[in-house]
Amino acid sequence: MVNSEYKPVAHDAAFKKKILAKPGVKKAYEALEEEYAALHAMLDARLAAGLTQADVAKRMGTTVSAVSRLEASLRSEKHSPSYATLKKYAQACGKKLLVRMV
Repeated sequence: MVNSEYKPVAHDAAFKKKILAKPGVKKAYEALEEEYAALHAMLDARLAAGLTQADVAKRMGTTVSAVSRLEASLRSEKHSPSYATLKKYAQACGKKLLVRMV
């Protein structure tokens, strides 16, 4: 069993409607949509594979702190991971990285 601190908060439609009605929130929410979708895809892949950050780090040939920073990087503007790094992460989780423009 994987011990993970990744616990998405469930929001019902009423909560979402209320929070998005606040000034500026909808624009900020929409601006982060792509980053959060990528982050959720990464975390979902790791958890579906039953892996810890330590497991992924070992498979990538890096440190746990590097994997932690990678997962956190999509929530901040401080760092933008390279395609090669994202590809290694995906492979470590038994997945293939696909990028699509829509």
